[in-house]
Amino acid sequence: MAENSSAPRRQTPSPPSPQYVEVNCRSSGKTRRFAAGTEAGFAVALMNRKLKGAVVAASHIEAVKDGEEPIAFGPTSFLSNFGDGWKLQTVTLPDLFSEVGNVQFQRMAMQTPPGPVSGVPGPAKSVSNPISFVYLVKIIFAFILIFLLGTIFTLFLDNLPAFILFLKSII
Repeated sequence: MAENSSAPRRQTPSPPSPQYVEVNCRSSGKTRRFAAGTEAGFAVALMNRKLKGAVVAASHIEAVKDGEEPIAFGPTSFLSNFGDGWKLQTVTLPDLFSEVGNVQFQRMAMQTPPGPVSGVPGPAKSVSNPISFVYLVKIIFAFILIFLLGTIFTLFLDNLPAFILFLKSII
């Protein structure tokens, strides 16, 4: 059978791209869904908050495919799907250490843990800095100033009627 070249071809509509991306959390083994365009740092922080117990927290997200070099997402990178065979997954610091044999890199990563991500709600962290001598001196100085100002205003208000009478006698 010959096809009629003048007849319009019917194209099968391509399936719409999903409005979300799936990230496999290697620490918990769960797959989390995020809206396409979510910042990678936000996704990592959210997944780390949901981890329980002594599970290793994720450091970043990367796209992986067999036989290809992984693509790492920075904290402000937007999550996106790279197509067939590519999967997004979290990477933990122990994963980095096993892949990179550089001892200097390991020391640097242990000294600079990932910080909090802005815009991610979470419990407030308590700061356990010791009270320094300078801090105590500042507090004592503030109290002395408060009491000094209070004394000056009290003396001024106590002597105000006499001062008004003095001014009336002059005028």
